[in-house]
Amino acid sequence: MSEGERATRRARLEALREKGIDPYPARVGPREAIAVVRSRFGEQSAEALEVDPQTVAVVGRIVAVRSFGKLVFVRLLEAGETIQVSVRRQEIDAELFDWIRSFDVGDFVRIEGPVWRTRTGELTVDAKAAQILAKSLRPLPEKWHGLTDVESRFRQRYLDLLSNEQARRIAVLRSRTLSAMRAFLDARGFLEVETPVLQPIYGGAAARPFDTHHRRYDQKLYLRISDELYLKRLVVGGLDRVYEIGHNFRNEGISRKHNPEFTMMECYQADADYRDMMDLSEEMIREIAERVCGTTRIEYQGTTLDFGAPWRRVPMRDAIRDATGIDVLEHGDLEALSGAMRGRGLEPSDAPTWARLVDDLFSDRVEPDLVQPTLVSDYPLDLSPLAKRSVEDARLVERFEPFVAGMEIGNAFSELNDPDDQRARLEQQRRALAAGDEEAHPLDEDYVMALEHGLPPTGGLGIGVDRLVMILADVPNLREVILFPHLRPIAPDGAPEEP
Repeated sequence: MSEGERATRRARLEALREKGIDPYPARVGPREAIAVVRSRFGEQSAEALEVDPQTVAVVGRIVAVRSFGKLVFVRLLEAGETIQVSVRRQEIDAELFDWIRSFDVGDFVRIEGPVWRTRTGELTVDAKAAQILAKSLRPLPEKWHGLTDVESRFRQRYLDLLSNEQARRIAVLRSRTLSAMRAFLDARGFLEVETPVLQPIYGGAAARPFDTHHRRYDQKLYLRISDELYLKRLVVGGLDRVYEIGHNFRNEGISRKHNPEFTMMECYQADADYRDMMDLSEEMIREIAERVCGTTRIEYQGTTLDFGAPWRRVPMRDAIRDATGIDVLEHGDLEALSGAMRGRGLEPSDAPTWARLVDDLFSDRVEPDLVQPTLVSDYPLDLSPLAKRSVEDARLVERFEPFVAGMEIGNAFSELNDPDDQRARLEQQRRALAAGDEEAHPLDEDYVMALEHGLPPTGGLGIGVDRLVMILADVPNLREVILFPHLRPIAPDGAPEEP
């Protein structure tokens, strides 16, 4: 924005005040939504409107001004709908004409007048009265020109939403996705609850937390990395079906699939196991797709994803064996699995344990090819300290993750409800944490005490809302679906700082 344009807008602001006009009034007069006006008169011809003129009042932001001397056209935007306004010098007094003509793109105004149609058939409100509602002191990007830099789009999301119809579409789709998710769970008897975001002991996931300090109690607190342990306390307390949709926080890197603050849905159902949660997750995402997109066949980055067909279900062991020829359970320690990988021409990662190496092998060789909806089950025990052991193989747990478009979008268990087993596993996690594993779980004594009071057999499911919306919206990056994603700080020279 040039200094000259800034000065011009400021001068117009002061001129309004000198005339006794409040450029930011507290009240708006009677009006109809632009969408309603377009609906009311959408089928009426120019002749019908001329014979029986109807006066309306509309409000909106000015997004375009075209001047033809004694005729000015203004376009107003409200809630994604636009309407044209005409200002004709010969039909209103000169002062009002000059005032409306001085409006700037970006101003919020109220316009009152009869509805008519131009020669081209454009439905138009002919201004007979006007009210300024909010004066804009900075211009808007014109049809997205001047705000093409990706960083600028996300730093100034308000301009992105104004200028980019795709951004607005995604915001609406996200809201509808959350509504559909709630409707699905509510219809099945789940109770929506709220659990603490500030927690004295974090847990429920393998992640590094953000920490803060409570001054009054001189207490270290953590932003939650998961809702899990508090939601299962509620099941202990007799709330047999609960869910929460909220923000979690993990002190990790940023990528197209990761943001330090993200939205998760977690639900827990008593008298259920991970097989029940498989059915629930498949039904939920199928119904959300149908409600939000009108179909269970979703186009994502050039590929048709079919949520309507039965999802493929495959144990992790089989998925890795099919992709690499390696049976991880036949190579049941770190050294043996590393050797088997080298024998297949694969370089092992520097994973510290057999279970971590299995996970790395799966992530590298299997996950990218899980394009169609797939449920991968039966994970190594050491990766899942909160999940119940498999009745078929004690090295594994009853856990699955849903995968779509080559990425994991959730996590689910048969929840571990044996307090002695849970204590032993959390003790092992605490030792790993003390040894330097920043993603290991601390020992939560109160949670173990809750289990000692009795947790019924329970199935739990978490779905990453942001990743699900990515898929439904057909965009490749989380930043497109989070209204205000985390960004690098701005350096003194105005450029994003390097990490």
